[in-house]
Amino acid sequence: MYTAIPKSGSPFDASVRQPGLHIWRVEKMKPVPVPAEMKGIFYSGDSYLILHNGADEQSSLHIWIGQNSSRDEQGACAVLSTHLSTLLEEKPIQHREMQGNESDVFMEYFPHGIKYQEGGVESAFQKAQASRHPSPIRKLYQVKGKKNIRATEKELSWASFNTGDCFILDLGETIYTWCGEKSNILERNKARDLATAIRDSERKGKAKVEIVTDGEEPAEMIQVLGAKPALREGSPEEDAMADQKNAGAAVLYKVSDMTGTMSLTKVSESSPFSQGMLCTDDCFILDNGQCGKIYVWKGHKANEQEKQAALKTAEDFISRMKYPANTQVEILPQGRESPLFKQFFARWK
Repeated sequence: MYTAIPKSGSPFDASVRQPGLHIWRVEKMKPVPVPAEMKGIFYSGDSYLILHNGADEQSSLHIWIGQNSSRDEQGACAVLSTHLSTLLEEKPIQHREMQGNESDVFMEYFPHGIKYQEGGVESAFQKAQASRHPSPIRKLYQVKGKKNIRATEKELSWASFNTGDCFILDLGETIYTWCGEKSNILERNKARDLATAIRDSERKGKAKVEIVTDGEEPAEMIQVLGAKPALREGSPEEDAMADQKNAGAAVLYKVSDMTGTMSLTKVSESSPFSQGMLCTDDCFILDNGQCGKIYVWKGHKANEQEKQAALKTAEDFISRMKYPANTQVEILPQGRESPLFKQFFARWK
């Protein structure tokens, strides 16, 4: 599934080395840059590459996979990520991000949160075409989360609402931020920030943002959604628990062959591990899947085929262990270990 891109010609230009955030959407198996005003908007039918080049040549490369993206697009995204990582001399830490379960590192790039829209390349293309009689904008987003905010497009109906979350009703000229009775102040502030970001980026500032309290809906909302029924109770989110990392649940494996049939050797079944367990000639999997994350460590002297197969190895491992498909993946070249990875080792040097 993951084959090498020919060395003759690169789908990426020299700008990939520039500092900052670069985003590409995979369109017909090619990376297409996402314009600035669309950054933070992701179509559930697509796959994306996100590269962040920070200070001191520190960089992170993310594959974002929409819940309805095709296997072909996902495979192309994986191939392109391998090519881009090679182009950048294997320096980036790589991450696999599944829609709705993005890492904290990823979410930090979007301080106003991210927005999921239905459809994919084709629907986005159609939307971008000029029209003499454009259809009116009518979109509803559910805003969930506290530390990391995600807005997901929902059916335009009161049935999509509940009392524990905030919702954004985008009607083009007016953007309503509706706050459930049981939503907290932090969620309300984040929803307002995201509505303001929609106004500034998609409407070029030419829209009103109005805050609506549960029970005080304006006539325009009722006209669009109909008479308001009794709403479902909102279930409280356990965001704090999701952010906790349980180091005791980790297991360390050596991967003997990532290019053929994967063979795993258990090195240690409990942390903290010793840094000396990581051999520079090999690749290792640190399994923290019970807490939603898998790490692949690539030694400097591991062969190129094994390094390039790291993402597929992680996906095969997730499947073998019967972990959820949205389990996060972090791929770490030797010398680029993240603080979250290092926490599983005693006295990391």
